[in-house]
Amino acid sequence: MTCRVVVLISGRGSNLRAIVEAGLPIEIVAVISNRPEAAGLDYARERGITAIALDHKTIPDRAAFDARLAEEIEHQRADLVVLAGYMRILSPAFIARFEGRLLNIHPSLLPMFPGLDTHERALEEGVKVHGCTVHFVTDKLDHGPIVIQAAVPVRADDTPDTLATRVLAQEHRIYPQAIRWFAEGRLVNNHGRVNLKDDSTSQSVLTIGM
Repeated sequence: MTCRVVVLISGRGSNLRAIVEAGLPIEIVAVISNRPEAAGLDYARERGITAIALDHKTIPDRAAFDARLAEEIEHQRADLVVLAGYMRILSPAFIARFEGRLLNIHPSLLPMFPGLDTHERALEEGVKVHGCTVHFVTDKLDHGPIVIQAAVPVRADDTPDTLATRVLAQEHRIYPQAIRWFAEGRLVNNHGRVNLKDDSTSQSVLTIGM
């Protein structure tokens, strides 16, 4: 049975594009944005994917908005919910409702630099390696069982923008991979440590030097 996926976005949807173009064994049944003007919605429509705008400004109560969002996801009969640049903190009730089938990508090597401005903070701290992480979402912000990570070296002449560009390229590589593993039923979460089924030695980490 094909894995039914709902993608949540807030902006241009670059990770959405990477997922769509990866040829995964999934069906993206809907793209939902909390911002009606999000460019990613236009991309979804161009690809014949159901595009739904749920303007968070019209439902200012976070719990009520998340309940409406959850209803729409359930209506789409989603097996997996993918956060792809979705810039809202989810309520505990929403996270609990989709526990184990809610993936996020974050532009740092978690648990380092949760939250915003990750590239600026990485440069300020002088780290030599930076990157991105796909993880299952829990009620602790930007923490949760890690599925896959990609690392890039930090160059002496890097700016937040140049570092962000190289990290984004790796996001576009590892997010489709994580979704493929989920769709194939290969992800095993053992007390917060995610490995691949039939490969107990793998930590599901992809390190790429660029």
